[in-house]
Amino acid sequence: MSFLQRTAGELWLDGVALEEIARRFGTPCYVYSRAAIEAAYREFDEGLAGVDHLVCYAVKANSNLAILDTLQQMGAGFDIVSGGELARVLAAGGRADRVIFSGVGKSEHEMRAALAAGIRCFNVESEPELERLDALAGAAGTRAPVSLRINPDVDARTHPYISTGMAGNKFGIPHTRALAAYRHAASLPHLRVIGVGCHIGSQILEAGPLDEALERVLELAEALAALGVKPAHLDLGGGFGIRYRDEVTLDIGRYCRALAAKLAGRGFQVMLEPGRAIAGPAGVLLTRVEYLKLDKAKRFAVVDASMSELIRPALYEAYHEIVAVKEPGPGAAQGFDVVGPVCESADVLGTDRSLAIEAGSLLAILSAGAYGMAMASNYNSRVRPAEVLVDRGRALEVRARETIESLFALEKRLADAAPR
Repeated sequence: MSFLQRTAGELWLDGVALEEIARRFGTPCYVYSRAAIEAAYREFDEGLAGVDHLVCYAVKANSNLAILDTLQQMGAGFDIVSGGELARVLAAGGRADRVIFSGVGKSEHEMRAALAAGIRCFNVESEPELERLDALAGAAGTRAPVSLRINPDVDARTHPYISTGMAGNKFGIPHTRALAAYRHAASLPHLRVIGVGCHIGSQILEAGPLDEALERVLELAEALAALGVKPAHLDLGGGFGIRYRDEVTLDIGRYCRALAAKLAGRGFQVMLEPGRAIAGPAGVLLTRVEYLKLDKAKRFAVVDASMSELIRPALYEAYHEIVAVKEPGPGAAQGFDVVGPVCESADVLGTDRSLAIEAGSLLAILSAGAYGMAMASNYNSRVRPAEVLVDRGRALEVRARETIESLFALEKRLADAAPR
């Protein structure tokens, strides 16, 4: 990670010492690099320069308003999966006509909000959703722009929990039903078919599955054109993997240039939906060691972060590199399981990590900018941490740490709960 550097044995992020950020904002604390976010977005945008395109950041990866604002200033579109994410994009200054709305369970309320905002496209994921959207668009006196998310039955070769394009996954419309679904969509009076979409999974490290999905999408687009339904865009999804440990990742610029060359002259706008690849490497989670706990079988470094702040290791057995912010002194490194204070045996952030640390040491959990704070919870009545964006040498608090009182501000004691 080029935005992280050691100076005099101490870890700095874009010119700001992480120890100083921890002192100012406390721990646990998420810290993001604006420069890293911008650089990652440019790889996609500049790589696709040879073809009409829109890079739609997947808001679910990290939905902080400062990150959304950073990207909308660069001309990004946004891939959303809820009404709440739409509200966040608009609050950050994002343009509704650059928003695509994915997700298998869009509610009537969410559809109405998206129609009223004038979003670019609904990525429809089932035939019943077509019927609901047609009725709501008719009631609103408009025609809803739609693309069908097709499940191409392609193995993304990733963790089964984040594979979305195989038969049996809940996402999308099966490839075998695609033509029939498009005929039905074209027959509905309040829908306007404008694209074809797919998304095969997350943390994808090889171009092969993406290329296979593209071929199936192109075959479908040709078949649709023969029926008189000419899609204006191809939404090829996201899922581009990042390095957590020793993974060899795709060269994003090279992949995008090759994709642009394949699609040049075909008349389609190309959409991609990267989330993790933009936000993931740009973030770290700072946590401080509370205790070193030794027993006969294990050494534990008990830290103030937990699965409540970063659930990926517990949920996916995901690996995040963990490093000491200050280089160790003369003491030898030892193997520790880095664990949090939550009352679950799964509250493990890293196992058997070689660290020379003591109580009070500050640790940085790397590649934590995506699916970290976005999936954080208040389990064990823990407050969610502060978020800090480092922007050109300035550390800016872009989300304050929650307070204990905020955890139950919407709750009532039984005596105060009036019948409705």
